[in-house]
Parts: sequence; C-alpha cells; structure tokens
Amino acid sequence: METMFNVLVEHFKDMENTSKRTELTSILAQLFNSISVDEIDKVVYLTQGKLYPDYMGIELGVAEKTIVKAISKYSGITEGKIMDEYRKTGDLGDAVGNIVKGKRQMSFFSERLTVNRVYSTLDRIARSSGKGSQEIKLSYLLSLLNDAEPDEARYIVKMVLGTLRLGVADYTVLDALAFARSGTKNSREILERAYNLSGDLGLVAATLMKEGEDAVKRIGITIGRPVRPMLAERVPDIKGALEYMENGCTAEYKYDGERVQIHKRGKNVMLFSRRLENITMHYPDIVKISLKSIEVDEAIVEGEAVAVDQNTGEFFPFQELMHRRRKYGIKEAMDLYPVTLFLFDVMLVDGEQLIDLPLTERRKILWKSVKSDEKVQFATHIETKEADKLEVFMDQAITDGCEGLMLKDNSSTYRAGARGFSWIKLKRDYQGELGDTLDLVVVGAFYGRGRRAGAYGTLLTAVYDPDNDLFYTVSKVGAGLTDQDLASFPKLLDPYRIPHRHARVSSNLEADAWFEPVIVIEVQAQEITLSPVHTAAFNSVKVGAGLALRFPRFTGKVRNDKGPEDATTVKELIEMYGNQKKKPMISGTGP
Repeated sequence: METMFNVLVEHFKDMENTSKRTELTSILAQLFNSISVDEIDKVVYLTQGKLYPDYMGIELGVAEKTIVKAISKYSGITEGKIMDEYRKTGDLGDAVGNIVKGKRQMSFFSERLTVNRVYSTLDRIARSSGKGSQEIKLSYLLSLLNDAEPDEARYIVKMVLGTLRLGVADYTVLDALAFARSGTKNSREILERAYNLSGDLGLVAATLMKEGEDAVKRIGITIGRPVRPMLAERVPDIKGALEYMENGCTAEYKYDGERVQIHKRGKNVMLFSRRLENITMHYPDIVKISLKSIEVDEAIVEGEAVAVDQNTGEFFPFQELMHRRRKYGIKEAMDLYPVTLFLFDVMLVDGEQLIDLPLTERRKILWKSVKSDEKVQFATHIETKEADKLEVFMDQAITDGCEGLMLKDNSSTYRAGARGFSWIKLKRDYQGELGDTLDLVVVGAFYGRGRRAGAYGTLLTAVYDPDNDLFYTVSKVGAGLTDQDLASFPKLLDPYRIPHRHARVSSNLEADAWFEPVIVIEVQAQEITLSPVHTAAFNSVKVGAGLALRFPRFTGKVRNDKGPEDATTVKELIEMYGNQKKKPMISGTGP
C-alpha cells in the first residue's frame, strides 16, 4: 500500500518545529514506521532534501524563475506578488505556503499525492536536460502542485529548491532506523559500519527494513560507491604521538591538497571527495593519469591531489586548488592549476576487500598495483619510531611545502568513517599560538557595526561531538574577515539560514542569524581558555565552565572538502587545552 505524501508533510512540520535532537530522532523513527518498507529508501533521501546519495551527483536543476512561474500557475497569483512574499520570507516554499493557505480549494478532479508519485516526478525533473528542459520541468512541477494541498506545495517547492532544512543528519537517520526497527540502539553499530562502507543511507535503510540485520552486515565495498574516509586524531608533538605507535610507525607527508578516492573498473574512472561527492568532472587530468598508472582492472585507491606551479614545481596552497571546483572553464582551470596525485592507501583490488589488512600489507599491494611517474606518486614517507628522525622529516615536509606529517601505526586497519589514534596528524608549532588550526562549523552570526554594518560581522562557530551528534559553541570569530569575506559570507551562508537554533546545536548565546551546521572554516587562535558562556566541553574540564578560543581569527580558508562531522571534535579540543602549555618538541623555523 502506497503512503500518502501528507504523512511525510505532517512529520516534516514536527521536525521543523523542534530544536531538540532527541525529539527529532523520535519523530523520524515514527515516520519510518508509518510508511511502506518499499518506500523507506526514498523517504530517507527526501527527508535529507535529496533524491539519491550525494555521490550520484543528481540534482533537480530547476531555475528559480521556472519555480515562480509554476507557483503562479498553481495559485492564480501573479509572479510579482509571489516575489514580494518571497522577499519577506526569504524562502519560496514558505512564500507559497503563506499565499495560498486558506485561499485555494482542491479541484474536484485532483488526485491525492503519494510518496511514490512525488518522488518519481521529482526524479523525472532531475533527469530532464538539454534544450527545452525547463519547460518540461515546469510541466512536471505543475502536475504535482495542481494536486497539492498548501502544506504539500510548500515542501515540494522546498525540495525542488534545495531549501528543506529539517536538521536530519546522517547519524540522526541511523539512530532513527535502529529505533524504528527494534526500539533500541542495539543495531546502531552494524548500521554505521554498513553506511561507512557504502556511503548510501537509503541502501542501508532498505536492506535493514526488508531483509534484517544479517543482510546489513553483508554490505561491503563496491566500485562506484565511495567509502567514508578514515580520519586522524590530533596530537601536539612527536613524543606524544609515538606513544600510540606500538607496532611501528610510518610517517607520511601531510599534503595541503584535496583528498581524493579513485574508483577504477576497466576503462572507467570515478573520483570522490572526502565528503563523498562525485568530483570526476573537475579533474579530467586525474582520470587520464589514473587509467595510465593503475595497472589492475579494478581498484579503489586513495590519495591527495595537490596543485603544482608548473613554472617552479612548488605546491600551491589548498585554496588555489579549489579553483578547480567549477562548473565551467574546467580546461582553463586544469591548465592554470595542474595537479600531482600522491597516493597513500588502497581499499580494494580486483574484487578483494583490503581494509582489514594492516597498513604495511595494504601499502605493498598499492605499490604493486600502481606504476608511479611524474604525475602519480606515492606519498613521501619513512618508517621510524625515533623522535629525532621524525623531527628532521617534519622540517623537510615543511620545506617541501606540506602542512606537516601523518603518523600511522603499521598494524592499523582501514577503519572507514572512524577517527582514531592509529592515524595521527602533526602540524608544526607557531610561536605564541596553538600548534594547530581548528576546523569549526558556522552555526550562527551576529550583525556587524560601523564598517561592517549590514553584513555578518561575527560568526558563531562550534566543535563537533560524535558521541552525542551535537555541535557545541566554542567561539565568536570576527578577526581575519576581509572586506571580500564580509561580502561573500552572506551568499555562502544564507542558503542554510533557519528561523531558530538548529536541533543539533548547543548554544547559550542568542545569535542574530542561525544556520544549519554545514559550512566549515579554518580558525587559528592564541590559546584555549575556560568560558562560562560557551558550551564546548562544558563541565568536562571545570564544573560550570566550557572551553573557548582566545583571540581567534579566520585564516581565510573555507573547508569545502570537509563536512560538518569532519570538524574539530570536543575531545580534540579538550586534548589541545591540556597540551597547549606543554613544551613542543618541534620548534618553528622559517615563516
């Protein structure tokens, strides 16, 4: 039996109106139990404002003017009045909900919308392309709106525009699935592993609800589905890092580039970012060199794409590489910012899953499977547990234009989606400042004064706690924002603006504007201090106090390659606080 679309709408309304994550999880679990199991994957995608997992790269692509035209035809209200309401609300979905509520009666010939009909029609919209596609999209959109109740129309427009802000994150979905299936979190770990290996929440949900936990356990790595990357912990000095390297240590250069997962099958190559986005179109040169250098038929390998100055051979910084992330002018960007690929891991070769092998074995297989040359190289590395040698190697990495080192336990398996001390990142110390930058999530903003009037003068930032799947405030960041930043941040942040604090954000401050936790920025600070205001690590170091940054400043880097769950964690913040006054083994030399 098909589920009526208004069942989703009623749950969507409840989710929009809560700022508590536990309530959000409960509402979502109730929704999953209210629908047919044959629709579970579609509902999972729709609640996250998408039709497919991110790696498929399928977007609706409907022009705003097409949506306004469809709303006008649906409501009988002029496009001018619709735009007036749009300017008031800042969201076309909210605008259509406001202007037609109580003014439009359902036609005698209307047919109630079902989940399957809405999904399949949105799918047709997404797949319409080429000349005349906007008119086709308009026709499909109208077919939904003409049968929609006002609240249904509101959410359909939000889905098409990509402004559905329900606060439903990946981990919230996993928790809700576990509760919906058994009423407990007992299967949570099984679900998370399957998601880490497949990158597809819909697949995990459908497998669980249709076939059960044993089938979920069989979900593994497949060419074309990105694996969620393994992440490293932070440690401030070499001595502390070596304490975790019980089974031998491999130190690799930490390149300032974009992490890329390469999937090859025959003559086909796909590239995925650390956020599981399909970035194949941005790097045609990596596709070409991968086909040449990867000598096995099937492989999933991982490396860092680094932009190289073709005149000097020096590395460009990460921000320069991001010029490659564009829809148009890809050939020109490729010529201006050519890349070299530095490989450091392998997950699959010719159908054999390798993630449970130790690092030393995976590296040998990588070396046998890939032929290196000028454009494809293996990450520069040494194997040692001697601190003196690692200090020299760190200096060499900095001299060569890298950020620092990655230290890896030789026996470590590849723990997809996990962060642990078997991989540790080390950056050089900066005199008078914390030994590392922090990746913080923008959750709110405060309006500026004086020269910054009319703009977001200060950003409210947060760290992430994976145990609670919550973001805790740690600092207001205003220093380091240039005039260009002040002009660009509204455009960057406003698509994620919401009317109240997000359900996954813990804050004692009341921001002028709240945002869905999506955008990650890099911040440098003088030190970490105790704070009675900020919620990060509250009561963990001192009762009645959290942790905050002293003299924070924006470094200029927006980390487009990182998702909010990749940000600095509460645990890392506590460790940085404890370690900041310890004498570092690596002394800063040079700029």
